[in-house]
Amino acid sequence: MIKKILFILFLSITTLGFSQEKTIEDLSAAPNPFTNYTNIIFTSTTNSEINFTVKNVLGKTVFKQKVKTKSGKNSIPFYKNNLPTGMYIYSIQNNKKIISKRFVIR
Repeated sequence: MIKKILFILFLSITTLGFSQEKTIEDLSAAPNPFTNYTNIIFTSTTNSEINFTVKNVLGKTVFKQKVKTKSGKNSIPFYKNNLPTGMYIYSIQNNKKIISKRFVIR
């Protein structure tokens, strides 16, 4: 009986842990590559605040912004401003997870 209770408790905690892990999904930039601006698109399962950062290939942060997300599909417009052409790594980070991808400025 105790083994069954412990097993059920273990499954409940494991399921809860995995369900909370996927708070940000489907990160992409469109258009990519871009000339003047792109939209960073992602899905959030909760209303929260994230950090959006852009780094050059040397790892130097060239842009940083706090963004409030809503549950569902979100979009962050990103303008190149004075950044030179090249490849960059963009990231979104909440309190549990960081997702990074690349985009190219032409």
